[in-house]
This record gives sequence, C-alpha cells and structure tokens, in this order.
Amino acid sequence: MKLHGIIPPVVTPLTADQELDLPGLRKHIDLMLARGVHGIFVLGTTGEFYALDEKEKQTVVADAMAHVNGRSPVYAGTGAETTREVIRLTKMAEREGVAGVSVITPYFIKPNQTEIADHFRRIAESTKLPVVLYNNPATCGGVSIDPETCAKLAEVPNIVGIKDSSGDLQNTIEIIRQTPRDKFSVLNGRDTLILAALQAGAQGAIPASCNIAPDLCVGIYESFVKGNIDAAKDCQSRLHGVRMAMSLGTGNSAVKEAMALLGRSAGPMRSPVLPFGAAQKEKLRTILEKAGLL
Repeated sequence: MKLHGIIPPVVTPLTADQELDLPGLRKHIDLMLARGVHGIFVLGTTGEFYALDEKEKQTVVADAMAHVNGRSPVYAGTGAETTREVIRLTKMAEREGVAGVSVITPYFIKPNQTEIADHFRRIAESTKLPVVLYNNPATCGGVSIDPETCAKLAEVPNIVGIKDSSGDLQNTIEIIRQTPRDKFSVLNGRDTLILAALQAGAQGAIPASCNIAPDLCVGIYESFVKGNIDAAKDCQSRLHGVRMAMSLGTGNSAVKEAMALLGRSAGPMRSPVLPFGAAQKEKLRTILEKAGLL
C-alpha cells in the first residue's frame, strides 16, 4: 500500500450530552468523500482518540467501515501510552478490516529513540496491517521520532509511512531524504506546510483543517499534481489562517467550533474542553470569512 493524497483525520461527532453521534459521523464522512479526499482516518488527535474508551473506539471504527463500504480506504488511530495497549487496539482495528493504522508516539513517559524504535517494531510485528508512524512532538511532551530512527523503522516491511506534525520543514525533508520513496510515504501533518512539503517530496497530508475546508486541502494536492502551482498556492494561502485559528482553543476544539459556524455542527468536545466564548467565536468567524468559507 502506498499512501498518498489528502486523508482527513475526521472529528468524532458527539451529542449534546457528549455521547457518540454515529449518524453525525456518517454524514461527515459522506461530505469528506464528496469533496474528493483520498482516505478517511478515524480516531486521530482531531477525532479525540484520547477521550474515548476502548468500546467507543471499536464502535467508531466498525461504523466507519460499514458506512464507507469500500468507497475509500479507512485508517484508524491506535496510539496509546504502552506497547501492550497499542497492540490490543491494533488487533481490534485489524478485525474490523481497516486499511492501516496510525500510531502516535507515547505522549507522557518520554521514551528515548531506542525505546521508540522497539515500540514501533513490536507493534508492526503484531499485525499484518500497514503501520503509519505519527510524529507530533508538540502534543507529546517534546517526544519526536528522529529521522535516523524513522529510516531504521522504514526497513520494517509493514511500516509504510509517517505523518510528520513537527511543523519543522527541515525535519520533514530529512525524513524524506533518509527513507525509501518507493515503499515509504511521508505525509505532512502541519496544514500550513502542505504545499511546501509536497514540493519537497512528501506524498500527501493528514490535515485537521480538512474537516473545515476540504475543498482547499484537496485543492492544494490536486492542483500540485496537475502542475498548477499558482492554484495550489492560492488554496494554501487561504487555508493558512484557518490552520492558525487552531490556537484559539484547547486541543482541536476550533475545528468543531468552525464546523458549527459553517452549519455542520459535530457537537461539543469531551470535557474538560469548554465551548468557545463570544469573543473566540467572533475571531473565528472573521478568519473563516477571510478564507472565503463564510
């Protein structure tokens, strides 16, 4: 499997009392597919994987698989703090039939590079599924998968790529330089750098802002592939402010707040994350208007 294109880490819609909203999930998946995305990724950071229990995670994966019904690859996040738990979640995702799993680094214990490499190798050896590494140091207490470690892990047959959310283009380029392009995909995870990463050799992106602006995210990729760099630059420029708006709230709460302003409410975040206040909403509305989304 060669990953490519725009694969949104979809939100997990919740009801007003913070229970799973499966009809909302199905509706949102349909919208993403209608906008031309190249895959669906459930239980990512944007999908609040950290806030869901194991039964809820299985419910989300099973429902997404049944609803997509072969229209697109479905990937699942199975990251957790211990190797043992990741393997358990990965086996669940494998039973449900996903196309692959994405695994974030442990985010509390701050493992060293030897431990990171051992962690991912054990996970890959436990499954037949393709495994995508997930590097997000800002969310994981500074823990990062070094390019050298990534290169070693790329030798494992079913470790097929990485989502690099470091926001460090030099780091992304170094990963691209040290990994085999024919079997290993580097996907950008910092939405302001999608075009720059593609120009450096990345194969696509897993952008949280695709939940808000799928046309812009897909537009960057498709325009780039067609050689229309001006159009890609225009989409990237319009997306920039949308991605920067993530700083308005805790975690990825701005994603759901923006969706609500666009008439596509996915419900609240799980507590302790609170809804936006009036001032935050007004700032977000202004950003969406400037991007041409409202």
